[in-house]
Amino acid sequence: MKHILADKKERMVIGISGESGSGKTELAHILAKLLRGQEKIVAKPIHTDNFYKTHPLERRQWRVAHGIENVVGYDEYDWEAIEKSIGAFKKGEVCEMPCVDLVTEQVDKLITNFGEVQMLIVDGLYAIKSQQIDLRVFIELTYLETKEKHTKDARGKEVMDEVRWATLKREHEMVQSLKPLADLLVTKSYDVKKV
Repeated sequence: MKHILADKKERMVIGISGESGSGKTELAHILAKLLRGQEKIVAKPIHTDNFYKTHPLERRQWRVAHGIENVVGYDEYDWEAIEKSIGAFKKGEVCEMPCVDLVTEQVDKLITNFGEVQMLIVDGLYAIKSQQIDLRVFIELTYLETKEKHTKDARGKEVMDEVRWATLKREHEMVQSLKPLADLLVTKSYDVKKV
């Protein structure tokens, strides 16, 4: 939070990227709560996982049919919708965004009045790829270091089999390519380093 406050700007957008299970969403939520509680800054997390082009119930089959190594990555996301949502925040507009219900796996619609939000925290595998991010945070933990979390996770994630491991491996390659964009690194020991 001290790094965010040191570089704070009006209608600031923070991006948090890292591999599956690295703690992106947890960090986004904790930061939003700290900013509101300690600094009276209303910070809203949005999750790029809500912006996949394929429906959650169809994604696994679609990946297998098209080849995991060919389709897993940036292009699975609706970047136009992500950028439009960030742009709506920057302008303080009302915005409708997708929101995946992890219990029913339905894609709901979330309407947010960004006029009431002062800071946006965008988290997701490739979140720091957006051109509209003001501060890019990269979590260095890899899917192999969070392997135990994947095998015990009950967050509605896919079954852990060869398809899921192949997906995590491909995501690893894509996510790690974004590391040079980072302004801040969260190390494997959870220290924060300015790049």
